Amino acid sequence: MPTYPYSVPVTLTWTCKPFDHLALSELYALLQLRSEVFVVEQTCPFQDIDGQDQPALHLLGHTPAGELAAYARLFGPGQCYDEVSIGRVVVSPKYRRYGLGQALMREAIAACEQQYGPQPIKIGAQQYLTRFYQGFGFEQCSDMYLEDGIPHIYMRRA
Repeated sequence: MPTYPYSVPVTLTWTCKPFDHLALSELYALLQLRSEVFVVEQTCPFQDIDGQDQPALHLLGHTPAGELAAYARLFGPGQCYDEVSIGRVVVSPKYRRYGLGQALMREAIAACEQQYGPQPIKIGAQQYLTRFYQGFGFEQCSDMYLEDGIPHIYMRRA
């Protein structure tokens, strides 16, 4: 079984909660992770704190040591798109290459189904991740568009 750096086991503890139930330390950690990856690593200055965290559910994957290793936010139908939606999908650079992106998407899809029932899911995906999301049944449903200077596509899972 592969291990994380520093011999941390692969297993994450997953929690999914609304904004109002996030502890301040959880909110700080998820905002820090999103900023580390989406703003700093991708050299993309954009307004990450976009007013959409409050209606979202927040899926957090913690290591046994309590570090936030993976995160996504989930929206019910009509909150972001007509369909259920998954966004801000991110794995900490420290914990990449251990299959956590796949684990995160499996958990996100399962959480959407548990919260909203089985129904289509729509995402706005960075275009270079098309094949990754296709592995979860998502299909491209738009032409490429630029979001904050990064090529994106809409994808939908039936």
